[in-house]
Amino acid sequence: MKTAIVIGATGLTGTHLVSALLQDNSFSKVKVLVRKPWVHQRPGLESVIVDFEDEDSLAEAMQGGDVFFSCIGTTIRKAGTQENFRAVDFGITIRCARIAQSNGISEFLMISSIGANPRSANFYLRTKGQTEEAVLGLGFYGTYIFRPSFLIGQRSEFRFGEWLGKYLIQLFYFLLQGRWKKYRGIKAATVASAMVRVAKQADPGIHIFESDAIQNLGI
Repeated sequence: MKTAIVIGATGLTGTHLVSALLQDNSFSKVKVLVRKPWVHQRPGLESVIVDFEDEDSLAEAMQGGDVFFSCIGTTIRKAGTQENFRAVDFGITIRCARIAQSNGISEFLMISSIGANPRSANFYLRTKGQTEEAVLGLGFYGTYIFRPSFLIGQRSEFRFGEWLGKYLIQLFYFLLQGRWKKYRGIKAATVASAMVRVAKQADPGIHIFESDAIQNLGI
């Protein structure tokens, strides 16, 4: 059985992911790295308070892991500036990925975004693409990138832009066919289920899953 390490565990998809991992017998322990105490204690769950800027703290917290899941992410509105946004979505993800690789963790799974492209004119999509690019260069046994469309689920915070996008996507749901199918909204729980399934398969190499493929995997 494997030990899973998760960052971004308190977010929409991360919450579903932790629950799915704890219910799967393939994982003996789920370790979540958090900034504040984790209030939902359950058998098999270990929460570790870390400073994501402190590499020594992170390296110690990541000892004994087999699979690393990154669900971390923010919004520019919440971060306040593009610089702060990048410090979370790129900075924390890559810092943790490098430490995970040096600690011998063989599988790295991360949530990115549909449309991620390191050369995009859009800052959000460019940052996501650059994060993917940096992770792919680290040489994990298995690197798995998930690019969901608009996530469906109950967040603790209201995001107007995301709400509007989800509304429009659902409004035109059945018109999104063929190559447009990947733009359909997808449940966060489905993304989490797909991530667990891929981690259990542990196929070597680089694998990028667009939103429609994630939907099929998460059923």
